[in-house]
Amino acid sequence: MNDADVSRQIQQMVRFIRQEAEEKANEISVSAEEEFNIEKLQLVEAEKKKIRQEYERKQKQVDVRRKIEYSMQLNASRIKVLQAQDDVVNSMKEEAAKELLTVSHDHYSYGNLLKDLIVQSLLRLKEPAVLLRCRKEDVQSVEHVLRSAKEEYASRAHVHPPEIIVDHVHLPPAPSHQHHLDSHGPFCAGGVVLASRDGKIVFENTLDARLDVVFRKKLPEIRKQLLCQVTA
Repeated sequence: MNDADVSRQIQQMVRFIRQEAEEKANEISVSAEEEFNIEKLQLVEAEKKKIRQEYERKQKQVDVRRKIEYSMQLNASRIKVLQAQDDVVNSMKEEAAKELLTVSHDHYSYGNLLKDLIVQSLLRLKEPAVLLRCRKEDVQSVEHVLRSAKEEYASRAHVHPPEIIVDHVHLPPAPSHQHHLDSHGPFCAGGVVLASRDGKIVFENTLDARLDVVFRKKLPEIRKQLLCQVTA
């Protein structure tokens, strides 16, 4: 083999090595770029996930705040409705109390009412001797119907007429024109209070007490009607 052949073979080997090196370098470059792209994609997805999680966390906080605010507004509205209902109920009771003050103006009807209240109280107490308390301005009307009240009770209860002592201590008077129902002093629209002689059993049968009883019984119905008016 002469020098020319040797030189030719060397050049072929150099070209082969160079080509192989270039191909290898190209493969390394492509592989590196793929790994870079994969890693970049993973980083981007990880950041996206973090952003989504942060958004969801803040969205939940916003939702919780909205629910709390809505609940507070709802409770405030309910309190306002209940307060308005209480105001209406109290106003109704005050108007009824004012109407009660006029009951005693009709002496004949009021006298019959006093007799019925005394009989009812006697039937509740079922005592042979009782103490009766009324307003000072009602003493004459009470004494006027006392006999017929005792006789009616005795007839209905099938007992002897009871002994009734009219107490010298009186119930509070009705409020004067200068004083309103919301004044601090005690007042009474009328009626009677009966007690056993030993004072252990007391039956309050005043007009004011009867109004309280009626209102307590009717209060659920009144509130229901008011609620229907609000939601209508």
